[in-house]
Amino acid sequence: MSSDGMRWRRRGAAAAIVAASLALVASGCSSSSSSSKGSTGTAASADKSSTVKINLTSQGCEPEPTKVPAGAVEFNVTNASAGSVSEAELRTSDKAHILGEQENLTPGLSGGFSLTIQPGTYTINCPGASRPDWTFTVTGKATGPSWQSNPQLVTAVQGYAGYVKRNTADLVSHTQMFCRAINAQDMNQARVLYPQARVYYERIEPVAEVWGSLDTSIDGRWENPVTVKSQFTGFHRIEQMLWQDNSLNGASAMCSGLVKNEQQLLKLVSSAQYNPLEMASGATDLINEAATSKISGEEERYSNTELAVFAANVEASMKVMTLLQPYLQSKTPRHAFAGQAAGRRGGQRAGALQGHARLRQDGVRGLLLRDQGGPQAALGGGERPGRGHVESVPRGEHLIAED
Repeated sequence: MSSDGMRWRRRGAAAAIVAASLALVASGCSSSSSSSKGSTGTAASADKSSTVKINLTSQGCEPEPTKVPAGAVEFNVTNASAGSVSEAELRTSDKAHILGEQENLTPGLSGGFSLTIQPGTYTINCPGASRPDWTFTVTGKATGPSWQSNPQLVTAVQGYAGYVKRNTADLVSHTQMFCRAINAQDMNQARVLYPQARVYYERIEPVAEVWGSLDTSIDGRWENPVTVKSQFTGFHRIEQMLWQDNSLNGASAMCSGLVKNEQQLLKLVSSAQYNPLEMASGATDLINEAATSKISGEEERYSNTELAVFAANVEASMKVMTLLQPYLQSKTPRHAFAGQAAGRRGGQRAGALQGHARLRQDGVRGLLLRDQGGPQAALGGGERPGRGHVESVPRGEHLIAED
């Protein structure tokens, strides 16, 4: 095998270690109550479960029934003949989070997913249908203890809040330093300082994305999601000026706006509320995005500085795993041991993650979000735009932490 091929395999293995470790942590957090009662977002138990049928058609995916009691729910998804619709998703009511999904059902195929769901209103979504969104209601009382009753999870959340605030403050200060080089018309120094400021944003990206419009103003890329030139601002517009336009004309004003938006972000994260499931979910999304899109260089397309961004994503994901590790150790020692070992190997191979390898971590999103059925606590106003797509794991392949 060529040396390039060997590097590809090493990088893929290292990314898989990080992603699998996060899945272990997430599955542990979601199994916070006894199996007899169920818990927020756990995999559904076979006992006393409800069954919901979803038939995919070109018109939609109406669930039958549309209302079930809280607890274990089995979703059976069938596609008899719909050529334009191939998946069904259970999302939060604002559609910001996928809680469970079945994909890749071409005509004649069937599948499904199972999870324990807390009371609330949800959305069944089937992209491609003439009516893609259908309301699904879960009634009754919430089951399982709150994470706030567990000191280890409280400590983890407090640690994450501090981590986010520190990195956001560092983002502001390093961007101000970057902007001083811009204002001095020192293009070479600005090019050096650009990735140094960027890494702080990449460490807090799962939180920053909650405020959708602010995230776009700071980190939006051209055509992802910005399509109007006057709305193309922030890091990547300045990146384009530095490397593609080779001109700083207008960069000072752009930099001033960037710092102002970051200062607003700092105020928002300082008062934000977090929870362990959001932490694990965001970290898994981050490592998946790094592995499926950022590693290709799409985000830093002008400067080719994606290696620093990729490393920051991995570092932030590992930080979440480290914070949640004590809880996992006390709850499921077997999985915690595996997670610790994976974490050590991931740290040893962190350098190997900094390369150009096209990776896929199919299923990590499913491993986490499918077992997370309850409504998510909002970090703040606004929408969290989708940034990527990862296929789900077939039923039965998700990880379940044992009591």
